[in-house]
Parts: sequence; structure tokens; C-alpha cells
Amino acid sequence: MVEVAAERGKRVSSRTSEEGAGWRCQQIGTFKELRPDRDSFSWFHPRTLWRSRNEVLSGLFGDPSGEVRRRWVEAQRDRGVDGDFRIRQGLGKSYSFLLMGDPGEGDASQYAVVPGLLAIGEDTSFAVIASDVIYPTGAGNDYPHKFFRPYKDYRAPIYAVPGNHDWYDGLGGFMRVFCDAPPLRPRPDRGLRGLLWRKPEPIDEAALAEARTLRGAPAQQGVQPAPYWAIESESLLIVGVDTGIDGLIDREQAAWLRRTSLDPRPKILVTGKPIYTRNVYKPSPLEGGGTIDDIVRDPAHRYVAAIGGDVHNYQRYPVRVGDRVIQYVVAGGAGAFMHATHTIERVDVAGVHEDDFKCYPLRGDSLSFYSQLYAKRLRMRWLYLTPSEAACIMADRVKNTPVRQVDPNVTITRRMRWAARVLGAWPMPLRLPVGRVFHRYLSELSDWDTPPFFKSFLHLKVTPAALTLRCFAATGCLPQELDPPLEDEVTISLTP
Repeated sequence: MVEVAAERGKRVSSRTSEEGAGWRCQQIGTFKELRPDRDSFSWFHPRTLWRSRNEVLSGLFGDPSGEVRRRWVEAQRDRGVDGDFRIRQGLGKSYSFLLMGDPGEGDASQYAVVPGLLAIGEDTSFAVIASDVIYPTGAGNDYPHKFFRPYKDYRAPIYAVPGNHDWYDGLGGFMRVFCDAPPLRPRPDRGLRGLLWRKPEPIDEAALAEARTLRGAPAQQGVQPAPYWAIESESLLIVGVDTGIDGLIDREQAAWLRRTSLDPRPKILVTGKPIYTRNVYKPSPLEGGGTIDDIVRDPAHRYVAAIGGDVHNYQRYPVRVGDRVIQYVVAGGAGAFMHATHTIERVDVAGVHEDDFKCYPLRGDSLSFYSQLYAKRLRMRWLYLTPSEAACIMADRVKNTPVRQVDPNVTITRRMRWAARVLGAWPMPLRLPVGRVFHRYLSELSDWDTPPFFKSFLHLKVTPAALTLRCFAATGCLPQELDPPLEDEVTISLTP
């Protein structure tokens, strides 16, 4: 099924045509019938900003995630959970699974991913969510319509590693849903941080119990031992780590990760924060010294890939480490607003050649989308760039081999260059919310609920010899819903 879908997907993707990217969408997909009839939250509503204040407070007064995580882990051990935090499903040597990052806005862009994900994931053994299961604050009372309802028809267990937004609730909702854990006893946090820090919301247990019936089939059940874990199989170990709010791995989790990494099987790391993103190296530090990438790079640990969420698009960096290549992947495009790719400079980090770097959406599609968005919102028609114009500009800017054939009839004009500069494709003092710094904090302003969405999810196939990683797209358009576009594919050897 997936092999056939992959072959069809190669013919309809953004890498072959503008239509494959979802431009000029004539038929909206069936996701509209799946979405609940309710208003989405606004990222800039004062209530949302106040509920999300822990991000700012952690930067000012320190991130308490490590201390709270230790308390959660201690409580789980007291409940009799396996101290090695292994998930054993009896997977055997060959199987497949899904991975989706940052899904939980509960709006059209999340539900647009669901039809393709169900089709491609029909025969998968489980799914993993990498970061930010629930927006904006990970609250347990948001799980019914942002987790249980969208994935009610996925017929296998779902596991997760938390993201920074899940921690804004002190991990209360996450631990209740994925670990079946009761709330922690409150412990006072003195000082200004303790006074301002947002505390976990009480969970409506009756509503949560009713929501659980949406994923109540025996095949859908799977309780994970902690916010970090390892899924066992004969051919591969999938290691999930919890990076908290600021990315620091606490001392106890770091010791567990080192022990787990000594297992002789090849491994994938699933992390809340990617190690490479936007042509920048950002390894999560370990309490006590070193980084998580030190563990990934150690040849004795046999990591073949590291996949992180948090950034809302798809990127892949094949990094040569000694005599092998480790695939570093950003996979945060399964539902939240899109982070631009056209602001990524020509790739050269860790010796990765630009033409070996992969991303979705393509830089040209990202630039064209934001040009249309801001041309409309600011009533500045001159900002508008067609997909063909934007593709030509980005090929000229990045000097890469164009992924999609560039229209030879397009001539880059001064107006087009200035539009690209203002939209962040070239460095300049003035730019709209799509650049490195401003976009990091205000790209929520660019959220939208109409196709194309440029969302994505991963399908991973495991055999004793190889791991095949595929990135499928979700545009929100019916043709791409019926034949999910295949935007990237790589096969990784698992033999020594």
C-alpha cells in the first residue's frame, strides 16, 4: 500500500509541479467534515499570551522542567513502572510506524493532515508524536478535541515526547493521557517565578474518560512509562527524550540516555528539539556537561537518525560523522502554523552540501505563500510573488539546483527583489514576521485555515537491513488527500 502510494506521490508532489504543491486548489479535502465545529484559539489573544507565560518566565528565572520531571519519574517508579522505561510491543524484525511533530492546534491545519495520515498509516504498528502534542499550553482539557478526536480512526497506539508547550501545564495533561499518571502533589516554588508561574489546570476526568472512548479499541491502547522512553524491536531501538522548555536534559535523564544508548542495536533518537535546523547546529545540553549530540555521534551507540519537532516544517541534513552518515531531521509540520523555509540560508552546516539538504515546503513555495499572505493583509499588491516568480528568486538567491523546474519565461525584476527582501529572503534591516528573530516569536500571526497548508508527516519502514524514511505532504486539497505527495525519501542501512 505505502510503496504504491509512494510511487504515485512522486508524480504529484511539489517537486514536480505547482499543482502538486496545492496551488490553484479547486477542491477542498474532506478534512472540513472531520474538524469540530468550534472556534480556534488566537495566538495573540491576551488570554493565550497569559496562559503561555511560562516560556518567558523560564528564560528570565530558569527552567524548572528538570526538577519537575524528576518528580514525575520518581512517582512513576513508585507506581511500579519499569525503571528502564522500555515499551515492548512484540514488533518483530520488520514493521512500520508514523511520526508527526507539533500537531495540536485543533484547527484546520491539524485536521488537514488526518486523511493522508490514516491512508498511509493503515498498516503501521504505532505512531509517535514528536513535541507539542497540545497547543497553546498542553492542558489536559484540550486533549478531547486536539488529540482523541483527530486520531480516533488511527487503529494503533500513539506514543509521544513532550514539547515546550506541553510543559506550560507542568506536564500534567501529557502525563495523565500518555502515562495514565495521577497529578503530582503541589510543591511551592518560592520567589517571583513561583508567584507568576502558571500552574496545571484541574482536569475534567469525566470529559477525559468520554474522550478516551474515541480511541477505546484494544489495538489502540498503549501506555508509556514516562516522558522519555525506548521502543524495542529486534531490528531497531527508538529512543525518545524530553527536552522540557529550554532544551536542557536533566542529570537523571542523561544517565538513562547513556545507559540506553549502550544497547548494541541501531537506534533513532526522537527529541522535542531538533539538533540541526535552519542551517544552525543546536544540540541540547546535558546537565553536568556535554550535549545530546555527543551521545548520538558516538559510533559505539549506532544512532542512524535524530528526528526532532518544535520547528514547524520539514528539513533533512545528511551529516557525515567519521565513516558514516547520520540523518538529522526536522519533522514539526503535522498541524501547527508553518515556519518559513525561504529564510534558510544556503546550507553548509556540518559540511552538508546545499543540494543534499531537503526541505518542505520548498523555499520558493514558502516565499510565495508569505508574499500572498502579507500582500493581502497589508493591502500592498507589489509584495505578491507567484510560485514561479518566487522559485526563480530563491534559485538565484541560494544558488542551488532547482528542485522544481524553473519557468524560463520569468524575468526577475527590481520589484520582485524588493518584495523578497522585505519578506526575509535577503538580509535587510526591515522585514515582516518571517525572519530569523522576529519570525521566531511572531510567526503565529501568520496562522491560516485555508489550503495550501504545507503540512507533513513521516512514514518509517523498518527491516533488519534498512530503515526507509518518507516524508508525505498534506496540502488540504482533495487531489493531494487522495494521493499524498511524497516530498522526500531516504533509505538508511542498519547493518554494521
